[in-house]
Order: sequence, then structure tokens, then C-alpha cells
Amino acid sequence: MKAFLVANPKGGSGKSTLATNLAGHFASRRQAVMLGDIDRQQSSRAWLAIRPFELPTIDTWEVGADHVSRPPKGATHVVLDTPAGLHGKLLERVLKLSTRMIIPVQPSMFDMLATRHFLQALLAEKAVRKGRIDVAVIGMRVDARTRAASELERFFAGFDLPVLTYLRDTQVYVQAAAAGMTLFDLPPARAERDLEQWQAIIDWAEAGAA
Repeated sequence: MKAFLVANPKGGSGKSTLATNLAGHFASRRQAVMLGDIDRQQSSRAWLAIRPFELPTIDTWEVGADHVSRPPKGATHVVLDTPAGLHGKLLERVLKLSTRMIIPVQPSMFDMLATRHFLQALLAEKAVRKGRIDVAVIGMRVDARTRAASELERFFAGFDLPVLTYLRDTQVYVQAAAAGMTLFDLPPARAERDLEQWQAIIDWAEAGAA
């Protein structure tokens, strides 16, 4: 089983957008995917509740900040959405459930400052130091023409972590989420540019044995 942890200590960094769309990709490939949510706001779980039944299935299980349990047997892919402020014992517990970790970061000073301390603490975690968990970062809501985008690139360069891609700031994600959908449920022409940006994430997520 592959288990993906989506985390960033900053609220509004794009964790739920990333988690739901990653789960949507696996579902589109007819994988047995489960989407967990330990954020008290339960954004991903609320999204699942409005997902049209005719779309590829994404299941969930009872999990939360006070009840971090392993997903049921039978899942081939698991995606875990996490709360802002993830640290300490809770971080240790969710790392034990994970094989890979994705950290979304927006191109703002506040996001980068918050993420810097998180990455420093994360890289000191035993499971990460020993290479038991693969960690990668993604730029979220990025306009490549801006100075902020350049600042984000410089920020990422300060860490020895793979930068998978930079996802653009677009209403396609917002509109799909409002309908309980992901990029992978939309007509290809509508999400063509975004699916191209996602290819690097997909390649990384599907590398190696399941």
C-alpha cells in the first residue's frame, strides 16, 4: 500500500486541493483509494460527501487528530489530509502511517516562513532521515511571471528536496471542488493545462512498487 501524507503548518496552503486531486487521480485509474482527513475542519471529508456517486469511488475511514488509526485492509492507495500546525507527537503518528509526503507551499512570505521551520523539524525526524519516507514539495497557486514565484524557487533551493512542479492559480480547481470533482473527472480539454502540470506529481506518486 502506498500512503501519501499531505502536510504544511500554514492554513490555506492548498493541502485539501492537493489531497483530493491526488485521490482523484488514483480513483480515475480504478485503484482502491481512501482519503483520510485529520483536520478538525474536515474539508476533504465534506468534499467526499458531495462527490457524485457515478464518479470513480474514493472511500474514507474514521480518522482524526485524536484517533489516528490505520486505514482498513484492501486499500492500495491512501491519501491523508492534515491540519494546520501539524507538529510534535501528531506529526510522529501520521508519519508512521505514511510512505510518501507532499508539502504544498504558496509563493508568499508568510507561507515560506511557516514552512521553513516545519521543513527543518521534518528533516530531523528519524523516519525522514533514514529515508523511510520520501518527501517532495510543490508550488501552489503560482504565477510564473511574478517576483513571488522567483522567491519561491529560491526558497525551495535552500532544501535538499525534490520540487515536483508548480501548479497555477486557476478557478478550475475551485469549480471542480464545488461539484465534488477533481481535475481527473473533468473533460480533458477543460483541464488540459493543469493535467500537464500534474504529470510530474503522477510520475513521482506512481514510481516504484505499490
